[in-house]
Formats: sequence, C-alpha cells, structure tokens
Amino acid sequence: MTEEIDMSTKYDPKSVEAGRYQDWLDQGLFKPNADKKAKPYSIVIPPPNVTGKLHLGHAWDTTLQDMLIRQKRMQGFDTLWLPGMDHAGIATQAKVEAKLREEGVSRYDLGREKFIEQVWDWKDEYADTIHQQWAKMGLSLDYSRERFTLDDGLSKAVRKVFVSLYKKGLIYRGEYIINWDPQARTALSDIEVEHQDDEGAFYHVKYFFVDKDVTFDGKNYIEIATTRPETMFGDVAVAVHPSDERYKELVGKEVILPLQGRHIPIIADQYVDPEFGTGMVKITPAHDPNDFLVGNRHNLKRINTMNEDASMNENAGKYEGMDRFEARKAMVKDLEDQDYMINIDPITHSVGHSERTGVQVESRLSTQWFVKMDELSKMALDNQKTDNKVNFVPDRFEHTFEQWMENAHDWVISRQLWWGHQIPAWYNKETGETFVGEEAPKDIENWEQDSDVLDTWFSSALWPFSTMGWPDENSEDYKRYFPTSTLVTGYDIIFFWVSRMIFQSLEFTGQRPFKDVLLHGLIRDESGRKMSKSLGNGIDPMDVIDKYGADTLRWFLSNGSTAGQDIRFSYAKMDAAWNFINKIWNASRFVIMNLGDVQKPTLPDAKNWNLTDRWILSRLNETVEQVTHFFDVYDFGEAGRALYSFIWDDFCDWYIEMSKEVLTGDDEAAKGNTQQILAYVLDQTLKLLHPIMPFVTEKIWLSMPHEGASLVTAAYPVVHDELQNDQAESEMKSLIELIKAVRTIRADANAPMSSAVDLLIKTNDEQLKGLFENNKDYIERFCHPSDLQIGKDVTAPKLAMSAVITGAEVYIPLAELIDLNDEIKRLEGEQAKYESEVNRVVKKLSNERFVNNAPKDVVDAEKQKQVEWEEKLQITKQRLADVKAEQ
Repeated sequence: MTEEIDMSTKYDPKSVEAGRYQDWLDQGLFKPNADKKAKPYSIVIPPPNVTGKLHLGHAWDTTLQDMLIRQKRMQGFDTLWLPGMDHAGIATQAKVEAKLREEGVSRYDLGREKFIEQVWDWKDEYADTIHQQWAKMGLSLDYSRERFTLDDGLSKAVRKVFVSLYKKGLIYRGEYIINWDPQARTALSDIEVEHQDDEGAFYHVKYFFVDKDVTFDGKNYIEIATTRPETMFGDVAVAVHPSDERYKELVGKEVILPLQGRHIPIIADQYVDPEFGTGMVKITPAHDPNDFLVGNRHNLKRINTMNEDASMNENAGKYEGMDRFEARKAMVKDLEDQDYMINIDPITHSVGHSERTGVQVESRLSTQWFVKMDELSKMALDNQKTDNKVNFVPDRFEHTFEQWMENAHDWVISRQLWWGHQIPAWYNKETGETFVGEEAPKDIENWEQDSDVLDTWFSSALWPFSTMGWPDENSEDYKRYFPTSTLVTGYDIIFFWVSRMIFQSLEFTGQRPFKDVLLHGLIRDESGRKMSKSLGNGIDPMDVIDKYGADTLRWFLSNGSTAGQDIRFSYAKMDAAWNFINKIWNASRFVIMNLGDVQKPTLPDAKNWNLTDRWILSRLNETVEQVTHFFDVYDFGEAGRALYSFIWDDFCDWYIEMSKEVLTGDDEAAKGNTQQILAYVLDQTLKLLHPIMPFVTEKIWLSMPHEGASLVTAAYPVVHDELQNDQAESEMKSLIELIKAVRTIRADANAPMSSAVDLLIKTNDEQLKGLFENNKDYIERFCHPSDLQIGKDVTAPKLAMSAVITGAEVYIPLAELIDLNDEIKRLEGEQAKYESEVNRVVKKLSNERFVNNAPKDVVDAEKQKQVEWEEKLQITKQRLADVKAEQ
C-alpha cells in the first residue's frame, strides 16, 4: 500500500524519522527470517560499556554493521545482528563509586551486596539510554536475543572457561605489580589513579663494578639516575638496550648495590630507551610494573622493600620501620656522606595519586590470577596458516595481530573489584586448600570465595559464542549462526579484544569466532586531533542527529569510510551530506508527482525504450554491480562515490531533466514508458541506498508505487546482463558532451540559455550525425538553437565561438559578442589543456610496467583517450590558426 504523498519541498529529517523505528520493531523485521534454506549471516555487536552515552566512534562502528546486515537481509540471507552490552568492571565501578562519594558514602560503607545493587541500578539506567541511542541511529538489531556480559548464560560460560583453563594448567596464580593505596591499604585500578605534577628530583648515584679491573669511561663505576632512591634495596639488576653500542662490553658484568653491598648483574633488554638519560636503568621488579616485566623475562628475583602502609620492611636494612619519604631523606644523606651521590637535579614529574585518598600510589607486588599464553598464542598463530583463518581488513592488521601474539605475555585476569564475574575459586578456611569449580563447594560454610573479579576482557573474549548459547553446543543459534560472519571494530583494540576472542574461540569451539574482521580507525576533529574530554572537542552523535537526521550522519560515516583509516568530522561535511539527501528527496518528489497511473515499479517493453532509457538502465546496472562489489570488499567509501555519481549526475542532472521533454509532450505512449522507467530506477536506487540511509529511503519508497511492506525486507537489486548497453552509454556520452560544450560557450560569451543562438555541428562521423539528428528534441531543449545544422559540409563562421568534442566541432556564431583577442586567448588555453592530456597519456603508455601489468581494458581505454585527445588538439590548433588569420 502506498502512503499518502505528503512530501514537503524540503527534506525534514525529524518528520521523516518520527515513529519509523518503532514501526520496524512492531513488524518484527529485524529478526532472522527463519528460512533454513537461506545462507546464515551473523554479526555480534561490540558491546558498549554501560558507563554512559555512546560517542561518534560507536556511531561509526554500528553504522557500518547496520549497513552490512541490512544489505545481507535484503539479499535473502538469514541474518542475525545480536545486540548486547558490557558490564565494564573497572569503568562502571569507578563511575558508581564517584557518584556515591558525592553522597558521602563509600562502597565499604555499603558492603559488597548493597554496592552491587547500586551498580545494577546504574546499569539499568544507562542501558535504557543506549537503547534510545541505538533506536535513533536506526540500528536493525534483534532485541529478542540481547545479552549482557553478567547475565546468567554468559556467567555460566565464563565459569566453564575459567575452570577448563585451570584444569588444563593454563590458568594459575602468581605475583604481579598492582597500584596500591597505602593509606586505604587497597589495590586500585588504573582509572582510580590520578596523575598530577609533583616536585621531585633525579638522584645520580654511583654503582661500582664488582671486578676492580673493569672500568667505563675511565671510571670504576656506572652512573644510575633514579627518582626513587627509597626502592634501591629492591634493585636486582641494571639494564641497557641490546643495540646500545656504548654498553655492549658491560653486559654480563656485575655492580655493587650502594649502601647494601649486594652484587647485581648488568643485563640487556628492549625496554630501555637508549636516548633517555644515560641509557642505563636500575631494575626493581617489586616496585615498578615495567621492571616487573623485565624481571619476568630474565628470571630475576623480586624483593619487596615496603609494608602495606608504605613503611620500609625488613628488606630495607637499617631503614626498616621508616615512612617511605623519611627513608628517602635518610638514604640520600647516607649516599652523599659515603660518596655515592654524583649530583641531584630537581624536576617536576607526573606522579600517580589515589583518587580515593589523594596519597601517592605505590606499585606493589600482589598475588593475581593469570592465563598462560604460550599454548594459546601458538594455536592462534598456527590457525592463521589454515583455511579457518580470520581475514583481517585491511590485511596489514594481520601482521599487527601476529606480532602481538608472538610476543604475548601471560595475561593477568584478576581485578580487585566487586563489580564483575567473581573468580570461581574458594579457599578452605582451615587448610588453605584451593578449590576451583563451576559451582561452589557443597560444604560452603568451610570455604571462602576469592574476593577478586575477572578482567572485563575475559568475558567479552567469549562474546561471539557465549551469546549464541554456548556452552550448550546444541543451542539452535550456536549451530546456526556461529562462527559469525563479520566483526566490525576499531583497530585500537586488536590486542585487548580481537586477539582474545580468536584464541578463546579456537580453544573452546575449535573454530574462528568470525570469518572477517573489519577494522576502522578513529574519528578526529576537523584539525585531525583525537576527540577527548580534555580538549573539549568531542561531538555527541545524538546532537548531530537532532540537527541533521540519522541518515545524514550515516551517509557521512559510510561515505568517508576507508578501512583502517581515521576520518575527520566536520559540519561542512554534514552540510554536504544533508544537501545530497535533499537532492534525492526533491528528485524523488518530482518522480512521484509525475508517475501518473503507474501501479508498480516494473520495466516497460524494451522495444519502447529511447536512448536515455537504455542509457540510464545501463548506468543503473553498472552501479548495482559496483555497489555490491564494494560492499563485499568493505570499501564503503567507493560504494558511496558510485551511488553519489549515479544519483546526482546521471539520474538527477540528466535523466530526470531529459524525461521532462517526454513528460510534457503529447506522445502518451512515450510518456507512459518514461513514467515506468522513472519508477523502476527510483525503486532500485532507493533499495541500493537503504542499507546506508534507511529512514528517508523507506519514507520515499512507501510514498511511491511499490511491492512489499518495507524496504527492510525488500529484495536487493541484482545485475541484469540484458540491461548493460555499451552503445547507449557511448552515444549518451556524446550527447552530454555536446550539451556541455554549448553551455560552456554560452557561459563564456554571457549568452543566457533563454536567448536562441545558431548552432553548427561539423562531423565526418555518419553515426554521430545520425545520433544528433535522432535526438534533436534534446538538443533543442538543452541548447536552445534558433538554427541547427549538422553535417560534414558545415562551414565554420569567421566570428564564432567553438568547441571540440569527440568526433565533432561545435560552432556558435556570436559576432556581436565575440572579441577575437578573447577567443584567441581561450583557444590557447584549450590547446594547452589538450597538450597536457596528450603528454600525460603518452607518458603513461610508454611506461612498460603499466602496459604489462594493468588490465587490458584499462590499457585500451588509455589508448582510446590518446586518439581522442590528439584529435581534439589538432582541431583546436587549426581553429586557433583560422581565428588568428581573421584578425
């Protein structure tokens, strides 16, 4: 049924989009089609964090997914786009704690259970906000399958994975460096640490060689600079960069730890920056996260020199019991008194402070849970050599993935938080025995569960299969839609998320989690800066939609999209996108108002088609082919360019304008033919556009004769070989070239289109002569000649403006308007232009690499261009000589 035509003269996104999304939901159009014969195509949404509003990056990410799923749905695939959200442990807990602090309450005041209730309330509130934003974006998600990373099903999957990896020996407990608040005596997440500039110093200290025969730069010691002398008693090595030529001879030697006398080795490690300071650093694994990793790589001892309250412990020798800062003062004095101190340089540096108490944070050794990565990394890397590999788009990111997997360190998965998946490990209150299981021990009164929760990425790594019902491998969705087809996400989380999904999926399902992973970049501001709160340059996509409409934003995000590249947001680009949709709107409005009695968008008999009909259908066919291909290879920018060129140039500027000649004529049969062609082309164009701009296309389509209930489930256009017509395209190209040439001459001579002028077309090409004669109606409409002459015997008038087109010369006598000097100058400019084109194509064809490697049709096209440009150049030269002779 056709909606009542209420199309205003200007595109108004608010009225177009109002109520449309709810209509789609009410009709259940976003659910899989249940056709078991159809090929499945599935996407799981990268779950946004329930910490606040979605940003432009989310809008970009989800727009690309929606475009893919909408197109595949229209192509007859059995599509599933599964929505969901991530509990985002650290981020969400910090937000809720900050809110509680404003109320003068801490999580400890509430206790674990009450605090978690508060976080669930937060989650529900922000999940509602995200749902509203998804709706505003027009995302065709199947909400009946929505998941949350803390729901019962995903929690079951998480426990199974943890227990399985533990039993296999791939999960273990060990020591790790964490952020520690010595006042609150608690671990802190990274986002609970605030960095601020503090006054400090670089203390340059002598570390003497053990071997008295060893010297460096004529000295029997090396110089080490540190900002934290109080941690020196935890030093276990000095490190240099492996490629630092200055210190190659020192690697393997030993130095004496000042004030303590312990011998420590000089080692080589990639971590050291040879450009910073002396290029030598002390390694203190128990008090620095980077040193901890260096220590792991070299099997170095970890010596903790502080207590929980940041006072010095028994490993600090005579400084035991001192506060860390008091110990620093005492150690600095002793270093000076015992001639170890070279000099002290005051500095201002960024130091972490506790968001909770404001005190300086310590890096502290703590027992944590880890995933052992060796076996899992190897499995992921080996899989990339098989047919089951994950295809990275762009493919350069496969190297990024492989590089990271080759160097992956064991993954610390425990977090000292309350919000998240509590680790399924229990400790016996009497014996200290550890029990790990999917369910709690039966005699739970004798056990205490580990208070830590799992890293958020641990559960989101299972997202592609846990959301489909796994570990129930008989789940209908799991059997039907896993592995998923495409993952769309930012290149910045290859390490955090993409890689982890790959190895967890291979480990637990034996399959890749997705066939393709399409990686996009970041959205930057107009100046190329990353959008951030600190810069104040963030853009709320909902504000953009309020001003321009969802389709405008979606067109910008898709049309500016090149896989793997960043894009810049600008309101100028939004204006251009809105203008394009307004062009579509007004063209569609014209078509719909002129369709007469057309009942459905079907093609009329081919024998009734004129040149412009054959041409527009051929161009439409090519556009279908191009857009489908570019979608298949995720090149949405090129798909957009193909659509823009066809809609704006071919359909609006030429076919619709030329159709007016027929629509205003007296030939009713021709008029009916043109109305049917207009309806068909508009119908197909709206279907091509629908995945990108669903709201406006649906509104227009329902306002015109159509078949079906919604574009959401309409059939996507396909290529029809019988519509391809190279001859029509070539002839139409000549006709357009003629019209453009006449318009250019009129513009140069300030002769308005309303004034009739004589038009002379000289050509020796009989086919071209016939083409122009058969299409005199169009030439008369668009060129407005008072007298039209076409033929090889046409004589060029002395005082005329001219143009050279392929196969013909065009003359317009404008004696009263022409200044011969101006005409000579113009022709000289034309000659220079043609000479440049000839030189370019000759240079290209003389390049053996191009001729030998480019496709034959591309090379042939360049050769044809050479013939055409040389012909135009010769004619222009002759015309220039003739005009000069008239002076």
